[in-house]
Amino acid sequence: MNALNVPQKPLVDRYGRTVSYLRISVTDRCDFRCVYCMAEDMTFLPKKDVLSFEEIEAIAGAFIARGTTKIRLTGGEPLVRRDIMELVTTLGGRIGHGLDELTLTTNGSQLRRHAEGLFAAGVRRINVSLDTLDSQRFAQVTRRGRLADVEAGIEAAQAAGLAIKINMVAMRGVNEDEIEPMMAWAHGRGMGLTLIEGMPLGEVGIDRVDSYLPLCELHDRLARRYTLTRLGTRTGGPARYVHVAETGGTLGFITPMSHNFCESCNRVRLTATGQLFLCLGQDDQVNLRDALREGGPQGLDEALDRAMLIKPKGHDFVLERGKDTPAVARHMSVTGG
Repeated sequence: MNALNVPQKPLVDRYGRTVSYLRISVTDRCDFRCVYCMAEDMTFLPKKDVLSFEEIEAIAGAFIARGTTKIRLTGGEPLVRRDIMELVTTLGGRIGHGLDELTLTTNGSQLRRHAEGLFAAGVRRINVSLDTLDSQRFAQVTRRGRLADVEAGIEAAQAAGLAIKINMVAMRGVNEDEIEPMMAWAHGRGMGLTLIEGMPLGEVGIDRVDSYLPLCELHDRLARRYTLTRLGTRTGGPARYVHVAETGGTLGFITPMSHNFCESCNRVRLTATGQLFLCLGQDDQVNLRDALREGGPQGLDEALDRAMLIKPKGHDFVLERGKDTPAVARHMSVTGG
């Protein structure tokens, strides 16, 4: 940024969309193995291939200089990376200096010990992925997590002053019976709830056709029992929000399958190895790690220009019964959601 806080050269793709939101996957590792996200047995990246904090900071700085105002840290599970608070603190120092917001998405398992540090670093709101409030079902969905750890993490985060939004992947035959109880629970504790359609990313060993629950169907079902008022609220992502009169809370819908939201896409995703994916549902990418290591700041800047030229117009997720391979081979944990 220059003295007037004006981007050096805004990141605008060939469709006229300005990229102002960067999602950074700091690790592909996670202490859960959620059934819709990972396979039971995962092969993770060698640590030597993962970007250093210094490289992440350099790439984030290049984005901020060109107009990116929001950064979200993701994974895998971002809070399992060793010394992660060093990175959070450094990036938090950019808030007010080109960056408007630093946030993260977490499974909540490590929140209890990091909540106060996150707030101290400048983080003010987080997303917690939580698909069920039943401890036995939670263990089945996550394959190894403990619901009590997540609940304790949420309590610690709220005590530290962090605003929380719960992200819930809606799955037919798995947790669709818990959506209304989850909404009542979240809203009753001052948290928003966002429902997400499952996406065909990576081989995970479940039948995604059978578990797919269109959120338009769910919206109509809820609208018969609740007073839903559409809101203009936007938080930089793809969610569409309604206010629920009966609970007094906010309910979001992310619909990558039933309603493509690509016309307003303002985000790109950096993997832990430095691959910049221009779309969650496509394989278009630019290697920012090599650009930085081989060309320094100028090479990185030129790579960002190339990225804007190849960012696709949208994704084309399709679920087909009998189709064995997912729409995109990489797992959600690789791209960072």
